[in-house]
Amino acid sequence: MISSDDIVHRLLRENEDVKSALVERLGEGILDEAGQIDRSAVGAIVFSDRDALTWLEGLLHPLVVIEYLAWREALADEESPPKLTVTEVPLLYEVGGETRFDAVVVVTAPLALRKARRNSAIQPREARLLSDREKIRRADFSYVNDGSLAELDAFVAGVVEELSSPVPM
Repeated sequence: MISSDDIVHRLLRENEDVKSALVERLGEGILDEAGQIDRSAVGAIVFSDRDALTWLEGLLHPLVVIEYLAWREALADEESPPKLTVTEVPLLYEVGGETRFDAVVVVTAPLALRKARRNSAIQPREARLLSDREKIRRADFSYVNDGSLAELDAFVAGVVEELSSPVPM
């Protein structure tokens, strides 16, 4: 599995072009004591400034897409490629990325539960997302994750089984 969040975090840590662009646009205040990008400082700026958020997404999203598509291609080129790959993309529908995938699985949870599970402010981030109802409507598979880990595991296993099965001719 590859996660777009993990790619973004790595780009912020390792990509000097990204770092330079961020400092130029958002200022030196986004750097921590070690001179690295402080994601909290960036978040504080962009989630209160729609133009800055749009700019940041325009900078990062194309790089994220390049990376996850390259990862899938590398796996497909292996001698024994996996039957299934998973790419976690929290803003999939918001950036129009669903066309890059054969199937979309949405896992959501009620807002109160998401707030309880999260360590940072949720409202500025949630406000720009499609509703859960809309995501579920568009998805090939969906699950409301308000139960046990065993129930979630059973859902995932069922999806994996269905997607890994040969397609009848």
